[in-house]
Amino acid sequence: MDAIRKQLDVLMGANRNGDVREVSHKYYDRDVCRLFLAGLCPHDLFQLTKMDMGPCPKIHSLQLRKEYEEAKVKGDHNFHRELEDMIERLIVECERKIQRALKRLEDEDATAAVAISVSKVTQTPEVMELSKQIKEKLKEADVFDFEGKTDSKIRVLELVEDLKGQRADKQSVLLLDAFNKDRASLPLPNQNPSQPASLPVVDPPDRHTQEMIYEKLKKAEDLGERGLIDEAQKALEEAETLKKLGARQEPILESSKYSVADVRITDQKLRVCDICGAFLSVYDNDRRLADHFGGKLHLGYMLIREKLAELQVLV
Repeated sequence: MDAIRKQLDVLMGANRNGDVREVSHKYYDRDVCRLFLAGLCPHDLFQLTKMDMGPCPKIHSLQLRKEYEEAKVKGDHNFHRELEDMIERLIVECERKIQRALKRLEDEDATAAVAISVSKVTQTPEVMELSKQIKEKLKEADVFDFEGKTDSKIRVLELVEDLKGQRADKQSVLLLDAFNKDRASLPLPNQNPSQPASLPVVDPPDRHTQEMIYEKLKKAEDLGERGLIDEAQKALEEAETLKKLGARQEPILESSKYSVADVRITDQKLRVCDICGAFLSVYDNDRRLADHFGGKLHLGYMLIREKLAELQVLV
């Protein structure tokens, strides 16, 4: 019910039933969310994910946000420092997760920690332009919300989702290209690292096997986001086993029967997203990478990192 109520709040406003008496509140009241007034409430970041904080117990009101922004210009109040502190705490927690993952990977593969910066590879002018358009459309949606134009707001939010999808697709292609170059430079198992690496030509797995591989990769990402690194690596190794079996066109049975020992962890060539901390593999396909870039956790961490940069410029 909380999730449904939150979705209705996004579409129609928290006061859709007339039960939030905004007129009786001031922006500086204790039961008004100061972080929302400053631009970003953490309760809105990771809805319906494993990091979901639940609905915010305080009032979110665009009217009160407008009043706050007018007061801030006059120098009466400034809640941006509180927002900056909150974002820094979230980023510190994420960075610790990233460092733990990198340390574990470094023990297995010393090159994994420095191979690719996801944020640098995927920040092209075209991607940045899409991000700019998304921000502008979200502001437009807030204006329609403030004016009570629900239909217009819904149309704009649908456009925002389309733009996010376009951005995720472009980022996935950019990272896939970087991964292909990364993979081509890697020595094959039992190959002398001093010899040039050559990629074998194999037939792709059948459709059923590809679906099983995708499920294993998705499971690995979910486990990685929860900090369960051993379990995530196990799922990735099982996915690689399926890839190898599929490439040989062998019959595919129950995927859980294959031993983790069939594939070395170093064969996975894992990389860690330096934005959200999720595990990625140089063997991921464009579908999986697009799902990663369009996922709520990645988008949430990208949003707070961008917001922190904005706040630091204002200081």
